[in-house]
Amino acid sequence: MGCPGASGPGPRAWVLRLLLGLAAWRGGAGGRSPVCGCCPGPARNGSSVASYCRAHPALELRGRCCVGPEPGAIVGLDLGNCSLTLLCAGFPDASAAVVIDLTENPLENIPNASFQGFTRLQSISLPLALECPGGSMAWDRITTHSDSRTCQGQRNPCNSSGELAWLCPENSLCSPDGPGLVQCLCSGSYHGYKCLREGTFPMLLFYGILGAVTTTLSLLAWGTQRRKAKAS
Repeated sequence: MGCPGASGPGPRAWVLRLLLGLAAWRGGAGGRSPVCGCCPGPARNGSSVASYCRAHPALELRGRCCVGPEPGAIVGLDLGNCSLTLLCAGFPDASAAVVIDLTENPLENIPNASFQGFTRLQSISLPLALECPGGSMAWDRITTHSDSRTCQGQRNPCNSSGELAWLCPENSLCSPDGPGLVQCLCSGSYHGYKCLREGTFPMLLFYGILGAVTTTLSLLAWGTQRRKAKAS
């Protein structure tokens, strides 16, 4: 039972809690990712990830990840022999990885969209039953072994012709977005749908609406907590 006259935290306290929670969330995202521990044990000694990490003194093995000096930078990811049928939920956290090992897993299919944003990936080892992300044309070199397949040298789809050729709308530029994936970015002062609008992006209006929505949600959360506090 609460003390007589006591009341819940004031608006300033709830705003402070909200800011602290946001800071903690950002800190967690920049620290060790859950994907580094989704498979027990350290990186395997014979994996391409361990070899790559040990060949670069500035890198360090942490769990199943090879991390760089930048906070949260996952340079390599070894998820081999983890009995995975699906990729770990935190897999997108490894989008800056240069080398990935997924061998010795009963993986049946990995959608290409799973590698969206993996523009730095230069080597990925997979079970033999799986094709290279983006298809064979997305890589310079593909090597097959008795039970695995290694795809090396990610190609830039924006500089390709034929199967990988990609045409962006007028007033936009092609930018790589992962193996066989691209995104079209508006050029110059163009913005909006298919980059058809020209002029300065309405930043003041955009952030004004964003701020209003954020404030409304914060007030709703604060009001809900106050009602719960009074009810108890």
